[in-house]
Amino acid sequence: MGTWTAPSTVEHELEEAKAAGNWPAFFDALALADLFVPQERSFQDAHPTRIRRRRVHLPRARADAYVVFTKGMLPAPSPDLVFESVDLGWFCESYPPDGPAYLALNPGTPFETLLPATPAHRAGWAHHDGRRPRYVGLERGKVHALRVGGPLHGPVAFGLACGAHLAVRAGEFWNALAHHGHGYTKERDKLRDSWGVTTREEWLVTVERLLRADMVSPVWEFALRVRQALAQEFAGPVDVEHWRHATEATLRANAERAAEPRLTPEGVTVAQPRPTAEVEGEIAGVQRVIGRITRYEQRFRADGVLGEGKHVRSVEAWDYGRASQMARWGVGARFGTLAEAEDAVVRAGKACRIAYRSWEELSAGFVLGRCMQFDEEEFGPWYQEMATAHRELTGDPGSPWRNLAWG
Repeated sequence: MGTWTAPSTVEHELEEAKAAGNWPAFFDALALADLFVPQERSFQDAHPTRIRRRRVHLPRARADAYVVFTKGMLPAPSPDLVFESVDLGWFCESYPPDGPAYLALNPGTPFETLLPATPAHRAGWAHHDGRRPRYVGLERGKVHALRVGGPLHGPVAFGLACGAHLAVRAGEFWNALAHHGHGYTKERDKLRDSWGVTTREEWLVTVERLLRADMVSPVWEFALRVRQALAQEFAGPVDVEHWRHATEATLRANAERAAEPRLTPEGVTVAQPRPTAEVEGEIAGVQRVIGRITRYEQRFRADGVLGEGKHVRSVEAWDYGRASQMARWGVGARFGTLAEAEDAVVRAGKACRIAYRSWEELSAGFVLGRCMQFDEEEFGPWYQEMATAHRELTGDPGSPWRNLAWG
């Protein structure tokens, strides 16, 4: 194997099998891998449901081949060339009778492998494809990293690690700034369906809003900041009833101040007092938020997401972590450049350092934000997926949280 370092576990398993001449193991591993077919972006934009096989001539083999890459061997995204995700079964089903003699795996790289593609060989592919579990790709709910081609240290790595919950959930490399995700069309579909982002301009606006923590509910953050202020003032834990009373008092005082006369360039302005029902409704709403936060924190402690006696400082991590991911999703969808994504990721990391004191604090804030937005106290997949990601990121020796200092 020489001095070449496999970028990920996918290439490592394939290279080990290839070096040992164990082709059954090689094809078992290949059947489990996401495979990526290069496409012209202009064609893909015009025909998003179609995938064309790229046929190239290989002088060394004196034959033609179809081209395919494994995930860790993909080149950096470029404006005009994109990649679509398929699997080995796709080649088994769609290989035309007059197709080329070879399938070129990772051509032009240190891990170039020419696979004979006769009907007999393709029948063997189909056998291995039929043995695989239903899911293809990196295992979801686990920490995956690029050993080569992705930052492992420094500000960019730190910023990417701030959004690692979602990378773990999706079965993606946490440190792949040059993001291809699950293929160009799927990345664009994800941004359209989950975020309403269909243009570069919409992506830029979304990234900036997340970096300002402008999408997270200000009501949640207000309630948490009242408790944090009390904890600092009294140098200790804050009783829930004390928190509730202080929050109510703050809201009433804010309502009274809003009605006080103010001196403006136009003269003295007298604001109308807010209706009593409106103020009481606001207080009741924030009290419900406090109840939800308290119940989530109890479950977090029971499941190890939050330390005993600890509380969530802020939910801004919910936006900052998503900003980190949104930055690279934009690269995969070709809405943004690598330089723009790097800038956003570094800014997300800086914001997290200001708001939190540890990876554990950031994680609790991120998980709470996601639960408050989606889970409705069901403790279902919206919560369970993040609890799993938290355990993996705090426990896996290869996790960025175990290898990147917070301070």
